[in-house]
Amino acid sequence: MHTAPILFKPETCVNKQRAAAPFLPMSREEMQALGWDSCDVILVTGDAYVDHPSFGMAVIGRMLEAKGFRVGIIAQPDWTNKEPFMRLGKPNLFFGVTAGNMDSMINRYTADRKLRHDDAYTPNNEGGKRPDRAVIVYSQRCKEAYKDVPVVLGGIEASLRRIAHYDYWSDKVRRSVLFDAKAELLIYGNAERPLVEVAYRLSQGEDIAELDDVRGTALIRKQPLAGWSGLDSSHLDKPGKIDPISSPYADTEENCASQEPPETESIAGEAQAKPIVVQLDKKRPWENVYINLPAYEQVKVNQVLYAHASRIFHLETNPGCARALAQRHGDRIVWLNPPALPLSTEDMDGVFGLPYQRIPHPSYGKAKIPAYEMIKFSINIMRGCYGGCTFCSITEHEGRIIQSRSQQSIIGEIEQIRDQVPGFTGVISDLGGPTANMYRLNCKSPKAEETCRRLSCVYPSICHHMDTDHTPTIELYREARKVEGVKKILIASGVRYDLAIEDPRYVKELALHHVGGYLKIAPEHTEEGPLSKMMKPGMSTYYKFKELFDKYSKEAGKKQYLIPYFISAHPGTKDEDMVTLALWLKKNKFKLDQVQNFYPSPLANATTMYHTERNPLHKVTHTSERVSVAKKGRQRRLHKALLRYHDEKNWPIIREGLNNMGLSKLIGNGLHHLVPPDNRRGGRTAAQRGFKGAKNSQLAATRFTNKQFKQKR
Repeated sequence: MHTAPILFKPETCVNKQRAAAPFLPMSREEMQALGWDSCDVILVTGDAYVDHPSFGMAVIGRMLEAKGFRVGIIAQPDWTNKEPFMRLGKPNLFFGVTAGNMDSMINRYTADRKLRHDDAYTPNNEGGKRPDRAVIVYSQRCKEAYKDVPVVLGGIEASLRRIAHYDYWSDKVRRSVLFDAKAELLIYGNAERPLVEVAYRLSQGEDIAELDDVRGTALIRKQPLAGWSGLDSSHLDKPGKIDPISSPYADTEENCASQEPPETESIAGEAQAKPIVVQLDKKRPWENVYINLPAYEQVKVNQVLYAHASRIFHLETNPGCARALAQRHGDRIVWLNPPALPLSTEDMDGVFGLPYQRIPHPSYGKAKIPAYEMIKFSINIMRGCYGGCTFCSITEHEGRIIQSRSQQSIIGEIEQIRDQVPGFTGVISDLGGPTANMYRLNCKSPKAEETCRRLSCVYPSICHHMDTDHTPTIELYREARKVEGVKKILIASGVRYDLAIEDPRYVKELALHHVGGYLKIAPEHTEEGPLSKMMKPGMSTYYKFKELFDKYSKEAGKKQYLIPYFISAHPGTKDEDMVTLALWLKKNKFKLDQVQNFYPSPLANATTMYHTERNPLHKVTHTSERVSVAKKGRQRRLHKALLRYHDEKNWPIIREGLNNMGLSKLIGNGLHHLVPPDNRRGGRTAAQRGFKGAKNSQLAATRFTNKQFKQKR
């Protein structure tokens, strides 16, 4: 990997004497108390301000503060006029705009496009405190307030809209958010490194229009940047001989250590594909090279080109070898610089060691902020995920590279929670991150890690370069349990069980000490069709994990249960697949209280499948694989209903679906039936008549409350 600059190096600090504020100011009165006449940077966010490292605006604000900048926060402003955006005056450098920790559209609407009436990131769980497409609205109001002040977009909402993208809520392809927001710059992914560079260079007198070389940024230009050579990928490769320079697939060996066959169309004169590419024709052939993606005007009307562009986009996410991307929108282009380099352990410790108060801003009084209540006793130990699940946005936002904190830093945060956070009773609710058990599990070959373009390091099988030794995690758990005043350490983040079974010691440690009765894992489905489109392991892996978990739980004398997550209506799922899953749930005595339909978030691979009905995990052509997609409302409702086969409200639509599939034999009152017949016999319910699928006694062990299942995907 490239050598990354140290994030906390003193050369980028503009004022080493400025002390940390108790809270970043949200009012003129707070600014005056700090002796400030203005702010250098003002952050506008759709979340309530919680001074905690799990909240993006706090991390960014404290990071800039550590560099000597005066940072103010405008949280959840009234967006109907510009006045609230002038509350702290005119910033000296720029406005930083984010929708918050969640995409504002996902926060506001369910997977069925129904309006939510709550918001976990708002005091008292009150909905409606942020606008739809908050990044666009906030940016426009900032421009109305001070038209000459640059706007820098960040956060997950902006990150997932940095190029042309399918928008589920309007059912169309929208252009890059940079155009609608009228912002000067967009920072995608974790923003610490690029944001510090942007702030420092602006403070030294550079114009924001000159900041076109910052990694991890997107910007609008009329032409590609000078000094860069381009590869044209604005159209599909034609069958036959492919020029190795113009082909976007020529040096992207995403099948490193995979069991998949090589692509059928090979490069002329190229040797047989190796498990992983660590040496290419030139020393670093990706440097100062950009790829021309199909234009916005093309992808908005041509689904094959959209899938092709999505494939190229996802192959260019490795910070070690990613090329810049350019996508034309009319007479201008969106230019994406390669991703920011990941943070070192030293940098991660620095970010999480900033002087957070670990509580909401005092202006909220006694109001409860549900998102804070959920995480106030939990600790983030790492970032990134190399699982590559196609429905998840972590790869598009945080990337595949695992960035871990030191054990000392994590133990220090446990002690801070014990000593500072009101209401601590001795229970740490989570030591985790995007995944519970990827802490310090990195690629064992730095050279391979730098050049790999594989979409997942664990699918279809675990790459032989990947470290699966859970010793660092086990040692961390043991040290955490020794902290005075800590009674219990729970693991609430999802466990990647295909990695866990590679080291049974981890499963034993988990079962013996860190499960509070239930453990969340995510098979997502039982059938190969949808699993292959999710890039998730088969059920044999689940059974191996369950065997180990049950064994060690029994040895510990504990009754503990696995809580499986499943997704309905995911691309690649046929009606029959959902029936098979429902039968598996009944056979295994699972009765799910809350289930999730697939939610197409911008830029995710599965969203590309949903929109185009093509599979971008493989080479895209006009004749390439078509993907089965449940788009119509009734079919999506059927898929969701089948996950709750035991709910009487779902029986009518399930009966109809079974009859349409020719599976009426599954309608009846026996153990092998899925739902009872529709003959009410004087108004008695099926449960009263003795339908086995409606009984609760055998299922009580696997039931769990809505509160336990509350956390959104």
